[in-house]
Amino acid sequence: MNWLEEVTWDANGLVPVIAQEHDTGRVLMFAWMNREALQLSSESKQAVYWSRSRNKLWRKGEESGHVQKIHEIRLDCDEDVILLKVEQVGGIACHTGRHNCFFKTLKDGSWVIDQPVIKNPNEIYKHE
Repeated sequence: MNWLEEVTWDANGLVPVIAQEHDTGRVLMFAWMNREALQLSSESKQAVYWSRSRNKLWRKGEESGHVQKIHEIRLDCDEDVILLKVEQVGGIACHTGRHNCFFKTLKDGSWVIDQPVIKNPNEIYKHE
C-alpha cells in the first residue's frame, strides 16, 4: 500500500498539518496539505502546503526565504493529522513577521499580542 493512501483525507482531499520546531517543540503554525503537497514535502525535505485561499501549492518561504526544512513527518493515531518537525530558516514562520502564528493569548476576556514582530512584513514580501 502506498503510504499516502494511509492518510485520512477530508472531503476536499486535504489533511491538517502542524509545523513544530524540531529542537524546541514549539508549535510554529497550522496549515493544510493535499496529496501532492505531502508527496513534494517528503521528497524535497522542505514544507509545501496547499493554500486554500489561492487554490494552489504554497512552498513555504518561496517569497520570504523563510523555508521550513523537514526533519521528520509524523501521522497521528487517527491518521488524519500530519505533524512536521522542522527547522524554521530565518526564525520567522508567520506572515506577520513573528516567530510563530500563535502570537495572541487570551487574558481577561481579550486577545493580547505577546510576541514582537521580528521583521516588518513589508520588508519580507513583495507587494504590487
